[in-house]
Amino acid sequence: VQLVESGGGLVQPGGSLRLSCAASGFSFSTYYMTWVRRAPGKGLEWVGDIDSGGGRTNYADSVKGRFTISRDNAKNTVYLQMSSLKPEDTAVYYCNTRDVLGTEYWGQGTQVTVSS
Repeated sequence: VQLVESGGGLVQPGGSLRLSCAASGFSFSTYYMTWVRRAPGKGLEWVGDIDSGGGRTNYADSVKGRFTISRDNAKNTVYLQMSSLKPEDTAVYYCNTRDVLGTEYWGQGTQVTVSS
């Protein structure tokens, strides 16, 4: 199983970014996918998730209405579209999934910095 995030960077407050997570080594289209972040000096924060078919998403209150998770099962990729970014969104963003045995898989993360 391999998860590779990309798309992070430096953005001004109010700006937008789209993160991608390319998956391989498992049946991507049958797995829930999750985005999690870790802000500097803080613990992991669940951002949101998407079901295997892409028809159902859930979001943390802190990002609801600003972030959108989607997926393209043909490309084995899940996305996190972030808009109206705030300095408090600064974090390393990870995609994550869990198999039927409960084993979790993580990408290496991608840094998002929101600053003027």
